[in-house]
Amino acid sequence: MPPVLDNLFQLPKPLPEAELFTTLFATPHLRVERIVSTGQTTPPGQWYDQPQAEWVVLLQGRATLTYEDGAALSLGPGDYVLIPAHVRHRVDFTSCEPPCVWLAVHG
Repeated sequence: MPPVLDNLFQLPKPLPEAELFTTLFATPHLRVERIVSTGQTTPPGQWYDQPQAEWVVLLQGRATLTYEDGAALSLGPGDYVLIPAHVRHRVDFTSCEPPCVWLAVHG
């Protein structure tokens, strides 16, 4: 089977109202996904607390991640962070224009 060419920046039009999660590659111990955000944030009072580490890079847009200890990271294109397993965090801002395009590796 020949390789299939795709593009991380080729987004559906119109974009859905909810965040768009696309699994690009998965094995039993690793998952790579593209996430497209257009203003979505973590609901007030909720935290992500994932059982595995997550490495995430923001390819386009602007975003803010906040940790339970109060530390906040403002991300722009090319910024990346490793979030260890069970480190509680939330997304407090994502730009609408341009949309945020994330690449996340869970493992």
